[in-house]
Amino acid sequence: MSGKLIGIARKAKLRAPLEEIDVARVSVELGIEGDKRGAMKKRQVSILAKEDWDAALAELGPDVELPWTTRRANLFVEGIDLPQTPGTQMRIGGVLFEVARETDPCEMMDAAHPGLKQALTPDWRGGILCRVLEPGDLQVGDSVELAE
Repeated sequence: MSGKLIGIARKAKLRAPLEEIDVARVSVELGIEGDKRGAMKKRQVSILAKEDWDAALAELGPDVELPWTTRRANLFVEGIDLPQTPGTQMRIGGVLFEVARETDPCEMMDAAHPGLKQALTPDWRGGILCRVLEPGDLQVGDSVELAE
């Protein structure tokens, strides 16, 4: 089963606005080039699935529309179930990632929209945190697959 990378974002500072980009260089040392969290070895890159984001928004009501960057994730993927087992590896474009843990929704989610934190809590809907095992380049449109 393979999916597709549909968004890339980074932030220069921890609570800074996210900058959407189409291409990113990813290293073992710094995660996504230009992203503040990249130096945090076990929390280098966060990945959110479109299907999970859509489910969370649906829980908030039929008229709720928020951009995926509200979640403050680095990578936005579709068409693949994100693994919920730490140690699982997945390849996106030329980069190999290892799942470290679930991305816990924080109070910034409720500041963005009341109830969003709770809507992201079930079933790892808030996404996963990964570390980089093999560096490379990412581009919107790249394939996403679980590594063998």
